Amino acid sequence: MSESSLTVDAGVCRFKTNIHAVSDDMMSVALTIESECPNVKKLASELKTADVMDAVASRITDNGVMKVCSNFIPHPACPVPCAIIKACEVAADLGLRRNVTFTFE
Repeated sequence: MSESSLTVDAGVCRFKTNIHAVSDDMMSVALTIESECPNVKKLASELKTADVMDAVASRITDNGVMKVCSNFIPHPACPVPCAIIKACEVAADLGLRRNVTFTFE
């Protein structure tokens, strides 16, 4: 079993989101998402699992996680959908635990 946990500070909205992903078989990932954001809360009630290969190997327009997120997240610059995919990737041992940042200069 492999797992990952990460926290997203979404920026100007200041909503924090915690994502916990667990994979027992490198094929599917169980997701627990907790957030202060009302939209992400709705997403969390719908997105409980993800198919690993779909989440980490499909194009954005074909990605099942992104499709579910698009039903709940109205702002296209929200970093939460990307963070969910990264958590899945790491939980399935297909990616490294490396922080991602946006830095305005």
